[in-house]
Amino acid sequence: MATTIQEPTSVKEKISIETLKKAYALMCTAKSMAELYEANKEVTAKYVHATSRGHEAIQLALGLQLLPQDFVSPYYRDDSILLGIGITPFELMLQLLAKRNDPFSGGRTYYAHPSLRRDDMPKIPHQSSATGMQAIPTTGIAMGLQYLELNNLQQDFKGKNPVAVCSLGDACITEGEVSEAFQMATLKKLPILYLVQDNEWDISAHAREIRSQDATDYAKGFKGLETRTIDGTDFITSYNTINECLEIIRKERRPMLVHAKVPLLNHHTSGVRKEWYRDDLEECAKRDPLPRLHNQLIVAGVDASDIKKIEEEATAFVESEYQRALLEEDPRPEDLLLHDFAPTPITEEKGNRTPSGKEKTVMVDSALFAIREIMEKHPHALLYGQDVGKRLGGVFREAATLAQTFGDNRVFNTPIQEAFIIGSTVGMSAVGLKPIVEVQFADYIWPGLNQLFTEVSRSCYLSNGKWPVSCIIRVPIGAYGSGGPYHSSSVESVLANIKGIKIAYPSTGADLKGLMKSAFYDPNPVVMLEHKGLYWSKIKGTEDAKTIEPDEDYVIPFGKGRVVQEATDDNIAKGKSLTVITYGMGVYWAKSAAKKFEGQVEIIDLRTIAPVDEALIFASASKHGKCLVLTEEPVFNGFSQSIAARISENCFQKLDAPVRVVGSENLPAIPLNSILEKTMLPNAEKVEKAIEDLLNY
Repeated sequence: MATTIQEPTSVKEKISIETLKKAYALMCTAKSMAELYEANKEVTAKYVHATSRGHEAIQLALGLQLLPQDFVSPYYRDDSILLGIGITPFELMLQLLAKRNDPFSGGRTYYAHPSLRRDDMPKIPHQSSATGMQAIPTTGIAMGLQYLELNNLQQDFKGKNPVAVCSLGDACITEGEVSEAFQMATLKKLPILYLVQDNEWDISAHAREIRSQDATDYAKGFKGLETRTIDGTDFITSYNTINECLEIIRKERRPMLVHAKVPLLNHHTSGVRKEWYRDDLEECAKRDPLPRLHNQLIVAGVDASDIKKIEEEATAFVESEYQRALLEEDPRPEDLLLHDFAPTPITEEKGNRTPSGKEKTVMVDSALFAIREIMEKHPHALLYGQDVGKRLGGVFREAATLAQTFGDNRVFNTPIQEAFIIGSTVGMSAVGLKPIVEVQFADYIWPGLNQLFTEVSRSCYLSNGKWPVSCIIRVPIGAYGSGGPYHSSSVESVLANIKGIKIAYPSTGADLKGLMKSAFYDPNPVVMLEHKGLYWSKIKGTEDAKTIEPDEDYVIPFGKGRVVQEATDDNIAKGKSLTVITYGMGVYWAKSAAKKFEGQVEIIDLRTIAPVDEALIFASASKHGKCLVLTEEPVFNGFSQSIAARISENCFQKLDAPVRVVGSENLPAIPLNSILEKTMLPNAEKVEKAIEDLLNY
């Protein structure tokens, strides 16, 4: 769709000759790099890469104007932005060749997928390769910057307030998560610049095939998102436009979008070559930004010989940088295991779990009290999600009174955007905050899994430990009171398959509070699974979920289970005992079932799903020789089966019977009808029968 190109509305800033020459040198550098990669594709194309050819003018216009206090999220074609902020070709080539000293990821991810945390450069959190997925984390950065300012936690930058910049390709504007980002940016009036580079190609699909409108037209649907549409091949126009937008955002703290029209002069990537499908190469070549800037230098009075020298020096410099990079060391096998998690300070249980003089409290209040204590002590902590604000305080009252206590800046509702709720924690964490967010039901977490898997969980590992995502994601879970197929699900097996996150699943109020405190001090992403049926102990047999509220300093380390009850030494010696490995509601089904087998049943409450207390599991299984794994989930292909398999593998010689797993029926959803729900779920009677069978094996 044709769009009229708009020039900047304010008075254009005069660009110095030195800036023009610097831009030209970097543009020549980018071109030389692309040509060198192509000439040496037998080596450089071992790992897939893309380059900025055709996009250099707009990218350099941005990169040259960013400040160290800014945050920027480039996409995979943005190597000229990186050159503009001061990254060297050598550093880029280390990533191109997946070398050990790749400063971004240590050889773990693709070219031009940076993560940068240097004092003298703009900050770049981990950048994934998923299309458009950077929009939410970067908008989370802007939301975090706003939070710091509103709560007087931001340093004084003397009028040069930090800006978040999100670079996007035009094709990803069709992604739903980009819409969520735009919605939140305009709703909250966040200080963010979206740069959309429009080359009209989505790999081999042309714009006319995949979009009904371009970025300018699309942005009109978001009230408050002011847009500039420009010729992104003109460095001077691009520089002035970016300058104008950055100055507006620094002063007025609101979102803007620059839609830059550019040609794609190189391949989509090294693996998808332009000659395979492109029919516009000749036409695109006429829009090359390099000759255009060359002519502007001539007009500005720069001698042709000086320009020639810039070109020759760039070519020679790129070649020398490449030769240096080739000699660098590849990653070592032992490097593989580094930086899956950032070290946590909580390694042992501390504090008073059962202080005297207190009455037992329901589990939901234990969580509430924990968060209240955290927020009172730590101004960098905040809570947001669906319906957690002042009017309701959570659909389970799990956030009741918090907004009244701490204000709407620290406790607030979000739109129904699970992807944003989860993915924004990446940006919030990047600016030094500790977001506590809530997904209303476990059943609603599915739209957020892309962000949880692609962005949140991988950030620490793929940034070589520079950007762990420190957040708590609260998820009410489990079946309770005929919630039906959309309010009853158990999702721990899906989450357990996402590496790089920690998962808690407490069964008592004391454990919930201790784990919540531990999660807050943990620099890694934590998912807190909180069973709705245990919140108030209204279900018969769950009275012990009520506990004395532990002291404020009580913490439980992740990966440490709890012995709920023990078997007698006599029964163990006679081979008349077993262990039940469980968590959540399973603890109470096991306790009720065990009443029939006095002194014969040990019950282990895992408390955390990831990491899991393998030492306790194996010790208990080996001691008894018989083991039942109990879960609320369907058994097949689940977390419980993986636990059973690990027990069988590690304790085989000590086992006197096959490891038994009890869970829900293997069906797609929990029915609404109470009879059908009861039939599907485990209960004390089903567990009792399984225990009896195992003891008689």
